[in-house]
Amino acid sequence: MDTLLLPFSPRYIILTVCAVVTALLIGIGIFDNNLKVWEFLLVPIAIFGALTLLGVRDLLQKNHAVLRNYPISAHIRFLLEEIRPEIRQYFFESEKDGMPFSRDTRALVYQRAKMVLDKRPFGTQQDVYRDGYEWMHHSMAPKSRAVEQFRVTIGGPDCTKPYSASVFNISAMSFGALSPNAVRALNAGARKGSFAHDTGEGGVSPYHREHGGDIIWEIGSGYFGCRNRDGSFNPEEFARIASDDQIKMVELKVSQGAKPGHGGVLPAAKVSEEISKIRGVPMGEDCISPATHRAFSTPLEMMVFIGEMRRLSGGKPAGFKLCVGHPWEFLAICKAMVQTGIYPDFIVVDGNEGGTGAAPLEFMDHLGMPMREGVNFVHNALIGIHARDRIKIGAAGKIATAFDMARAMAIGADWCNSARGFMFALGCIQSLSCHTDRCPTGVSTQDPLRARALVVPDKTARVYNYHHATLHALSELIAAAGLDHPRQLRPIHFSQRSSTNDTLSFAQLYPSLRPGELIEGTQDPRFRDAWAMARADSFQPAG
Repeated sequence: MDTLLLPFSPRYIILTVCAVVTALLIGIGIFDNNLKVWEFLLVPIAIFGALTLLGVRDLLQKNHAVLRNYPISAHIRFLLEEIRPEIRQYFFESEKDGMPFSRDTRALVYQRAKMVLDKRPFGTQQDVYRDGYEWMHHSMAPKSRAVEQFRVTIGGPDCTKPYSASVFNISAMSFGALSPNAVRALNAGARKGSFAHDTGEGGVSPYHREHGGDIIWEIGSGYFGCRNRDGSFNPEEFARIASDDQIKMVELKVSQGAKPGHGGVLPAAKVSEEISKIRGVPMGEDCISPATHRAFSTPLEMMVFIGEMRRLSGGKPAGFKLCVGHPWEFLAICKAMVQTGIYPDFIVVDGNEGGTGAAPLEFMDHLGMPMREGVNFVHNALIGIHARDRIKIGAAGKIATAFDMARAMAIGADWCNSARGFMFALGCIQSLSCHTDRCPTGVSTQDPLRARALVVPDKTARVYNYHHATLHALSELIAAAGLDHPRQLRPIHFSQRSSTNDTLSFAQLYPSLRPGELIEGTQDPRFRDAWAMARADSFQPAG
């Protein structure tokens, strides 16, 4: 009896109704046997017949249990699941909700990029008494807002072509991850605003060169654009490209914040003729970016390689980017600097909150040191070996506002890079579809039809506006603190709430080493054991 009633149970009733309606409609057509009736019935028969066939297919398929138990109706679940992020974003997020970036932050970037009103009414929406709330101290004797566009000179004693960089630049994003029009607009905006555009590890493309904006050329473990046929580093090709006057600095990528220690593969099917030419990889083969470098295997060799990058580029600033992992490994690099006398001109510190087109969840959420701890660790380590005055530090990792910049610079950064902030300026809506090649705004796609939605002249202006307005906001913060330049920011200018009734200064949260303390022998527990474990001749710990 239960079996006979099963077609009329809630699970199967939609399939039953569709099948019955289809049969009735066909029966009416046969019984009436009138051409006009058939013309009237044809569309509903096709609709209900198609639904019936779909339901039968759902019953017979073996991949989805929910479809076998709920034929036809279960497709509604999959549809709602597909549009869930959009529904949540458009209807249920508050101004402070939304990850990785809140609606409020995204709206601020959009407003500044469009040069429309970016003020907020009626007071803060932050809970200023919650644990972790942070604020910047103002002065009772504020200064007039500086009119200069804040810049920092990058290049140590061994650099013959130092670069005067803006304190706010475009972080590493490769052509291939971004569309041609996105790269064009970013570089044109950088040219207009006199700031730098990092190429990412995908090589220097024609789209980077087209508008003449300042370029930071990043090379990763795949050595794209300067590799031999076997994937090894090609110094002659590197020197040829690095000598271009448009390239202002050369950067070695050791690791990326969102997926440190993880390589990448661009499948052979996606290696177009254009990408093959730009990256120097053969068509018909997977484009592999290994997890580790082949050009060096020890801290000492790494310093020699960076010295070669500087020499081959004609004396331009040479440095490296990393997300800090094992503390002793970075301290091993510091020991290698002291032992070889070769120092990078800059270090960019990425954090595990940094962005990527795609990465395993475990890597994104649980691997690598966050940016602020990383910046302060590197800052103090360089102080501890008497090298801080010759090496500049860049910070990258979820930086979008002037407050983000000021906070990073107070704990050790000389300048800041932003990737997703500038993506928002291009029109990115945080659809979280970067890895699907279906970016709705044409920013992160290689689909020409999708990419044409991004109009380069319009987005160029927005990239420039966002940079200009963010530095304007930074200058207002600096003036309110009674300072003239962000280089004057110190940990004492910021505080963090540790509980409802207690606060800590950043000076307490991020204490500083004395100059040369590591070399002299530190007792600071943050560095003592890691320094003892560090070896200049190996990334493996001593002992």
